[in-house]
Amino acid sequence: MSQSNPIRVYVTHAWEESDDYQRIFEYLESARNFYYKNTSAPDRAPPGGTEPAREELRRQMNAAEVVVALGSLGQTHLDLLTFQLNYAKASKKPILGVKLFGVQQPVAGIIGERCDDLVDWDERGLADAIRRLARHENTARYDTIEFKLDD
Repeated sequence: MSQSNPIRVYVTHAWEESDDYQRIFEYLESARNFYYKNTSAPDRAPPGGTEPAREELRRQMNAAEVVVALGSLGQTHLDLLTFQLNYAKASKKPILGVKLFGVQQPVAGIIGERCDDLVDWDERGLADAIRRLARHENTARYDTIEFKLDD
């Protein structure tokens, strides 16, 4: 992954930029050495009902390497989330589930059933999981803690 070859990420949505949708990109922007391209476009809801909307979602997901599924979408738009996850699975796209923000509550059943991995709201964990699922990159890192010994 580099600036010239960013990971293409699709984030589930319900034709609006929810708080969690925006928060995903805030986390990804703050991740060090992480380059991505957003293939989701919640502001491009086509007119004409369900089938044109689903076709646009398919088009957006086809361009992605990994699908990020928002747990909060399961509470508000379960049917739309189910469609997106089913299409991602049928297209053999890896799916990363993101738990609910700020609450210790289980995510919707469809997230647990369809996702290849599930993460908490953590910038490093999110970026590492996307790298692992999209490009099979080894993300094992270790934190170094320096201690000063008292004389």
